Amino acid sequence: MGYAILAFDSTDPARRAEARGRHMEVITRWAADGRLALGVPLFDADFRPVGSLMVLNVPDETHVKEYISEEPFAREGVWSRFEALPFTIAALPYRPLPQPGAPISGTRTHSISIGLDGTDAQAPARRAAARPTHMARVTPAAEEGLLVLGGAIMRGKDMVGSIAVTAHASDAEAEAWWAEDPYLTGDVWRRVTRYGTRLVGLPYHALPGGV
Repeated sequence: MGYAILAFDSTDPARRAEARGRHMEVITRWAADGRLALGVPLFDADFRPVGSLMVLNVPDETHVKEYISEEPFAREGVWSRFEALPFTIAALPYRPLPQPGAPISGTRTHSISIGLDGTDAQAPARRAAARPTHMARVTPAAEEGLLVLGGAIMRGKDMVGSIAVTAHASDAEAEAWWAEDPYLTGDVWRRVTRYGTRLVGLPYHALPGGV
């Protein structure tokens, strides 16, 4: 198990631009040693940066605190708030992530979908019932490169939500694709939030199940 850090920027966009070089130095080092599984920005509908999603491949919160202590976006006030969510990356046949030197798109290319399960007593049973068909659907999506990364938000040993990065260039495309997923048709996700993003090449290691 690792952690997904969901962070949101302050109201001063100049802070992100000023700290970005130092931020890239830190996440490049963390990606190279395998502790950063994925790091991407969050964009709003107008392609303005509003935060970050950092997926850490670390065993406990001690390493999360270490990352935050080094992260310029956290230390220099780029992020006004963040939360570290226990997170398990699903082992799927993911395609390799972009490496250093890969071109960076000038527009949004991907979507981040964050689905939170219901909190009622039947929520775990609904997820368990829908999970086999959900996994059958996302496995070929990972093989094709449509699903870049996906996994479960954890509370103890229980799955209580999901985070997925898909190659959808708009919220509408992502919403249409996920609308057919068993986690929505089976009433698993009760609240879904989406952000735009794009991928930046880093010395990433292979994701669980990936090549």
